[in-house]
Amino acid sequence: MATDTDDDEIQKPLPQRMQDSMSQLGDDIVSSQAWNSIFRPGSIFRKGYTDSPRNRSYVIMNSVMYHLHPVKVKRHAVKVSYTLCLGGLSFFLFILLTVTGIFLMFFYRPTAAAAWDDIYTLQNSVTFGLLVRNMHRWGAHLMVLTVFLHMARVFYHGAYKPPREFNWVIGVILLTLTLLLSFTGYLLPWDQLALWAVTVGTNMMGYTPVFGDQVRFVLLGGVEIGTDTLLRWYVLHVLMLPFVIVIFMAIHFWRVRKDGGISGPL
Repeated sequence: MATDTDDDEIQKPLPQRMQDSMSQLGDDIVSSQAWNSIFRPGSIFRKGYTDSPRNRSYVIMNSVMYHLHPVKVKRHAVKVSYTLCLGGLSFFLFILLTVTGIFLMFFYRPTAAAAWDDIYTLQNSVTFGLLVRNMHRWGAHLMVLTVFLHMARVFYHGAYKPPREFNWVIGVILLTLTLLLSFTGYLLPWDQLALWAVTVGTNMMGYTPVFGDQVRFVLLGGVEIGTDTLLRWYVLHVLMLPFVIVIFMAIHFWRVRKDGGISGPL
């Protein structure tokens, strides 16, 4: 049996009903768990926010731009545990890769004619060149390992549960970016191992449904591996991917602090 409320809804003009539906949809989104996991209490995007001195202080304390670290840190968060600070090790290796990578950029030209010769000259004629290159190479392998172990530790400890579910997603993105950073650096020596590894990898991407051929063409800069491929992967490796990783790491570190600390009870 129809009620008076249903009759009133039917009698409303179509634009009014559409506006009410959109308003209800917005309220449902703001009240959802996904929304509350992304935006911390005190954020201007949280439902029920009012402009008051207390809430303005919450905005400052919960903003990644204004307040990366909290006023106080829990005691258990600074203790060394059996996990050996895998997140901190991953960050240290990223810094090491940045420093050694800048050193390598001084002696490397991303062209098909010069890339392999520059690597050979770096290893045999540049002071400490072989040492720095090996530090960069093994540091990249270790970073992939430490990030993976860090994710495994978070999973088995159940640290991905609310209110940390949003930071778990950020961690998955960082793991993916780390793998992409390692893979894009694989082509840069321009030797046979790198060429065939990239050939296999890009061919696999070419089988992606719907847009696989377009992805492969963008990554190769053409229909086959060449100088354009080397230049594109070089830009991805030294500029785009590190820039994106730094942004997500800042958000990750901020949310670790805001979601209750590195480990232990909330």
